[in-house]
Amino acid sequence: MNRVILHCDLNCFYASVELRSRPDLQRVPTAVCGDPQSRHGIILAKNEPAKRFGVKTAETIWQAKKKCPELVLLPPHHDLYRQVSRQVNAVYDQYTDLVEPFGIDESWLDVTHTLHLFGGDAKALADALRMRIKQELGLTLSVGVSFNKVFAKLGSDYRKPDATTVISRENWKEIVWPLPVGDLLYVGGAARKLLGQYGISTIGQLAACQPEMLEQLMGKMGIQLYQYANGCDADPVRSRYESEPVKSVGNGTTFPDNLTTKPQIYRGISLLSDSVATRLRHAGLYAGGLQLTIRDPQFHDRSRQRQLPSPTHLIRELTDTAMSLAEQLWSPPSPVRAMTVTAIHLVRAEDAYEQVDLFTAPAAPKKEKQEKLEGAMDQIRQKYGSHAIAFGTCKTPKEEDPPHDQS
Repeated sequence: MNRVILHCDLNCFYASVELRSRPDLQRVPTAVCGDPQSRHGIILAKNEPAKRFGVKTAETIWQAKKKCPELVLLPPHHDLYRQVSRQVNAVYDQYTDLVEPFGIDESWLDVTHTLHLFGGDAKALADALRMRIKQELGLTLSVGVSFNKVFAKLGSDYRKPDATTVISRENWKEIVWPLPVGDLLYVGGAARKLLGQYGISTIGQLAACQPEMLEQLMGKMGIQLYQYANGCDADPVRSRYESEPVKSVGNGTTFPDNLTTKPQIYRGISLLSDSVATRLRHAGLYAGGLQLTIRDPQFHDRSRQRQLPSPTHLIRELTDTAMSLAEQLWSPPSPVRAMTVTAIHLVRAEDAYEQVDLFTAPAAPKKEKQEKLEGAMDQIRQKYGSHAIAFGTCKTPKEEDPPHDQS
């Protein structure tokens, strides 16, 4: 069956929502940004005039101001953005029951079985949706129309703002293959750099590769990207009411001051691991692996991951593993701006078995005791609040706190 899928992308979403109540700023370079005082001072969204100055999402405020000294900065209102997102998706629901959000400002719509109710012309339906969102909510959309999700998203990115692009079975090679390989879904900076080392800079060049070579180079992701580049994506559009398996559970934070010592790193990891372990237990999940990401003050990220000896959702085990990864990624006194601890390779409780032999059997009672302890902590927190009890992680073993770092 030839599917008909729309990808709807709200243009400059945060900024557009803010400017509905500030029409005086419509033609003025404006950006929504985090709070510089809390070290979340990056650009979250910008309007079209700011974009023309080269202002980019995720760059620091000082970088944006250097490009555009007259840039107007607005604080974010995340509750409002969530409310507007729900309103937009409620409009989409009137056209199909298969609406899959992709972040707060993007959604796929599968209208294969409902298109005939709205005239049978996919481009006309996309144009009508854009007009309706503009009239009813004061926002603009870019819409991609195609026969799979990947190409529909490429279509919404192809022309902005407020445009419809159709990528059909007849024209997809002409439109898609000349595009930069980084435009393809899930090709991030690292993948783009790796492919570039082998002379692959466009989607067409990726499509012409031998799949075996891509698999050797990138594993399963290489095969997936090969299929995407050749129009073979068959991933269904999932209703947002359909539960999707949880693939990872993570928590990250930007610290008020840079961390430069091992005790500080340990405390940060302990707090993040506690949060991740608690969420795993509430979801009835165990981590089969763990990933740690460290960000320096220049916003450079470094990550490592490790398979765990056995699935776990215990704070101590996650903390110890994350700390071991930190020792591979970081050495004092290099400053750390932010960290993220992520549980990966998740399994349900019934699958989280552990093989015990003569050498590991003595550890089983200790682990069972730790399970009971952390379960009791969960009950106390549920009754008295999340900050009612915590492990004593203020100091690493046999180490005293250094003076507070103000760097």
